[in-house]
Amino acid sequence: MNDKKFTMPDASIILLCVACLAYLASLLITPGQFVMDPNSHNVSLSQYQTVEAVETTPFFAQSGQIGLANVLFEGLVSGDKYGASIGVMAFILITGGAFGIIMQTGAINNGIMALITRTQKVAWLFLPLLFTLFSLGGAVFGMGEESIAFCIVLLPIMKQLGYDAKVTVLTTYVATQIGFATSWMNPFSIAIAQSIAEIPVFSGASFRMLAWLVFTLVGLAFTLHYARSSRRQISTTQHSTSTSTSTSTSTSTSTSTSKLDYADSLILITFLLGIVWIVWGVMARQYYIPELAAQFFCIGIASAIIALIFKKQTANQSAEAFKRGAQELLPAALLVALAKGVVLLLGGSDLASPSTLNTLLYHSASSIAQVPNWVAAWGMLVSQSIFNFFVSSGSGQAAITMPLMAPLGDLLNVSRQTVVLAFQFGDGFTNILIPTSASLIGCLGVVKLDWGEWAAFIWRFTLTLFALASGFIFLAYFINYQ
Repeated sequence: MNDKKFTMPDASIILLCVACLAYLASLLITPGQFVMDPNSHNVSLSQYQTVEAVETTPFFAQSGQIGLANVLFEGLVSGDKYGASIGVMAFILITGGAFGIIMQTGAINNGIMALITRTQKVAWLFLPLLFTLFSLGGAVFGMGEESIAFCIVLLPIMKQLGYDAKVTVLTTYVATQIGFATSWMNPFSIAIAQSIAEIPVFSGASFRMLAWLVFTLVGLAFTLHYARSSRRQISTTQHSTSTSTSTSTSTSTSTSTSKLDYADSLILITFLLGIVWIVWGVMARQYYIPELAAQFFCIGIASAIIALIFKKQTANQSAEAFKRGAQELLPAALLVALAKGVVLLLGGSDLASPSTLNTLLYHSASSIAQVPNWVAAWGMLVSQSIFNFFVSSGSGQAAITMPLMAPLGDLLNVSRQTVVLAFQFGDGFTNILIPTSASLIGCLGVVKLDWGEWAAFIWRFTLTLFALASGFIFLAYFINYQ
């Protein structure tokens, strides 16, 4: 019994503990508010004042009020279709269902496999194309866990080309996390964070696209540099192992080849056109949560129709895929609701209304105000990076941290867009190192790499990414990134 390993609590357990602490805080801490100019959105610490005559929060509330026992229900029904939590939860479930249909068709996997098959013989193009493709996958639809399957497929191919297991993980999983961290339109990360921060979904895209390009080039340069050095090392011992390697690789490659058919091509074209439609809607028409959810739903339905016409899957299979995709993201939707309930327990997020949260924000900002605001912005990146060790889920981390970080940014003159960027960087880049990331451990497991060996290899590159991320956070602060 003493041999049982400690496991990190689920994000929902952490949030429930936070809810209990929030309830105790509401009983013990005097609420406060910021007396703000109605004609200005600016707020300063000097505008804060305490409020004495406020009712205490009950354990079990009645008549639609908030209490500790009511935290989940009130979180579920709060807000409207344009924000947390009703709109955000509906967006998460619909988008998850749409991607469930698309992934069930196998078109994306088959497309990647077709690219691998066609480029593996062109050495100078193979790794750059793969790295860029997986980075785009992380940026566009939050690709992460899927890397495990591609590690299985690519490992024998990489060995045949003279690369080791680390190159396989770099080209797949690490690339996806670079894209994930710098994404401008990931519906499962940035969309949730921006919705909670109450800024337009997918706004600030141009700055993030620049970050994606820079970080992807840096990641690709590191991968190519290591790939060349590892290939030279392997070539010295290749003669003694060439027979066994070629046998295993030829067997694995032949069994893992997937054919890209006409239906797959149409689904991929539909998906790409849908992404263009979404970008146009955000940029030209200021589409928000309701329109974006409808767009993803249309992409999913169109993919299901194509799959039905070409007999790739039946209508019932597409319906099951939609339900399964939504079901997989139900925990994320519940976390958003629970996090909203915690905010309500603390009195709400309105700076001009009396609440315990305002008091906590005031004292937090007062302590941080001793340092320059640009250092405080960097401190948000550091705190998000550390927090990701405990909650490696992007949606979970957004639900837990953004309700506090967004208004804290207001008090420190750090734009909410910069606050979201700090969340993205902190959540994404540390995923390539922390042992609490199930996707990383899965990828290392299938390529037979020990985490200790991987950590000793990747920590310097992780620090490089963190340093670069710090530079982007400083730039975002000084240009007042909106």
